Amino acid sequence: MGDSKLAGQFFDAAIGLLQRVRDEEAGAVEAAGTLIADTVADGGRLFAFGAGHSSLAAQDLVYRAGGLALMNLLAVPGAVGVDVVPATLGSALERVDGLASAVLDTSPARSGDVLVIVSLSGRNALPVEMAMHARDLGLKVIGVTSVAYASETKSRHTSGTYLKDHCDVVLDSKVATGDAELTLDSVPAPFAPASTVVTSALLQAVMATAAGTLADRGIEPPLLRSGNVDGGHEWNGRVFEEYGDRIFYRR
Repeated sequence: MGDSKLAGQFFDAAIGLLQRVRDEEAGAVEAAGTLIADTVADGGRLFAFGAGHSSLAAQDLVYRAGGLALMNLLAVPGAVGVDVVPATLGSALERVDGLASAVLDTSPARSGDVLVIVSLSGRNALPVEMAMHARDLGLKVIGVTSVAYASETKSRHTSGTYLKDHCDVVLDSKVATGDAELTLDSVPAPFAPASTVVTSALLQAVMATAAGTLADRGIEPPLLRSGNVDGGHEWNGRVFEEYGDRIFYRR
């Protein structure tokens, strides 16, 4: 089997998942986009969190050309991507009780804000506790997860629950347990994960819905432009000035 055939199989698998979430999660995407639009219109702030590779989709929303300027990354030290060494420490931190609450309590997040939590498995202490504590503080929670994990794995949170159990809106990525789309008889482990592709697409669909919903209400969405196009920096400067009290990745 040639490499090109495997490449085509991966694209087919990713496209299949994208088609599924487009069709099956349309209502949830609409609900999440409306919730974000409501929050922007009401003066609230937006935050996104993910641990490990789930952080990639959260970071994709922050300080992004074509994205809402109000989306802030809620960073958990040692759990943002794979920049911690050894990388296995990041996985260990996802299982630490109390860490999520400490991060939330020292963050700018407050009642009336929205927190997007990305966790493929939704089973670790960090995302579950993050969602539970956020709701206790009066935040609305949008969870992006693979619901299949809840029936095929055991929760690692003391409550025995999963991220999906503590959300105002759940976006199901439909990604199979194990996050690898391809197998070969000659390869002992499954390979080619598609969760980042699907999760990022789901969230960008949500943000597009939010921007359109705001526009329908006569509110200009606070969007950023690319700094690599003429006038981009000037545009962004105006947005940063107007919404500076709701943007926390700038000094």
